[in-house]
Amino acid sequence: MTDPILTAAAERRLKKRHAAERRFRLYGQLAILFALGFLAILLGRVVQQGYTTFWTHSITAHVYLDPARIDTSDLEGNNFDYLAAGDLLKRIGVKDDELGLASGEAMDLVSRDLGFRILDRIKADPGIIGQTLTFTVPVKANADLYYKGEIKRSTPAGDRKLSDRQMDWLDILKAKGLVRGHFNTGFFTRSDSTEPEQAGVLGAVVGSALMLLVAALIAIPVGVLGAVWLEEFATKGRISSFIEVNINNLAAVPSIVFGLLGLVLFVNWMGFPRSAPLTGGLVLSLLSLPTIIIATRAALKAVPPSIREAALGMGASRTQTVFHHVLPQASPGVMTGIILSMSHALGETAPLLMIGMVAFTPGLPETLSSAASVLPVQVYIWESAAEAAFHERTAGAILVLLAFMIVMNAAAVILRRRFEKRW
Repeated sequence: MTDPILTAAAERRLKKRHAAERRFRLYGQLAILFALGFLAILLGRVVQQGYTTFWTHSITAHVYLDPARIDTSDLEGNNFDYLAAGDLLKRIGVKDDELGLASGEAMDLVSRDLGFRILDRIKADPGIIGQTLTFTVPVKANADLYYKGEIKRSTPAGDRKLSDRQMDWLDILKAKGLVRGHFNTGFFTRSDSTEPEQAGVLGAVVGSALMLLVAALIAIPVGVLGAVWLEEFATKGRISSFIEVNINNLAAVPSIVFGLLGLVLFVNWMGFPRSAPLTGGLVLSLLSLPTIIIATRAALKAVPPSIREAALGMGASRTQTVFHHVLPQASPGVMTGIILSMSHALGETAPLLMIGMVAFTPGLPETLSSAASVLPVQVYIWESAAEAAFHERTAGAILVLLAFMIVMNAAAVILRRRFEKRW
């Protein structure tokens, strides 16, 4: 016969366990919601600040190349921006006697690219002097911010970059159809520039790709082969244990330490150039090695011993067993570890700053030893700039970097699900 007192006590204990389980599930759900909330705030802030980067405004300028105002003996000594600004003001009704001072203000509304394009056209064909040419160029960064609503008339004049007269001109130019908004293709086709409206991420994207290429060519074979040796061939003892412990510790070392190592080893001792994809790739390969080794070893451990036993039983050597049977079966986990380590390396900034990878690079890197920028460092440089338009491009570059990392992480998930085998 069941003791009613014991039964009541058991029921109370059971209720407590169920209540504890419900609280635990609730705490877990709250933690996930808390993390998702902060992630949403972060992404929302970046998108809010950076989506306007992908939309810009251009102005159509009709420039009369007045022979009386162009010194053909010294073309580069001419101020073509001032010449174009005067013509632009005439088209919106500014009187000739006001053009002197007004042209200087109007120059701050149109990108300096206009003057260089006029100079290039005249150099290519001096016979066009005396004609009226049409150019479509970006508006100046502050004018672009005005059209986007970032600079407002309600702001006190001392706190904004544009005067009331300049904003009046911008309104007239848009009303006359000389200014139009469009997708900012230049952000993806141009490299860094001192002018925010001409700055783009192409050079940083190419620099990041070259740097990851160097890191992958070094870290992947060394990391995979090192993991294979430790897991399949190394004799278990003090030496292998010492190596394993240090690899695990290196995976937790702050990335800036790898930057210091790269500065001492590659730059100061071996003489590699600063701010080059080659040097950056070497540093990131050291950073990626522990992650690749640990992921590869975990993938090798997950392969059932029966695969090894069957291969050895059929007469395969130890090497054939590992490289023909075990490693192919572990390839989904290996590829996942490689992609995740490379995506982690793509977002690193601190080690690259330590090796001086902060050069201003207006063009594309021609070789692995040429000066180059990378996306994380480009974000750092633009955020440190004084112009507000660079801060807008900072958020845009972050979105591009996030897109790269999302693609790489999605590839890791897809490859794992595509090739994963359950034993």
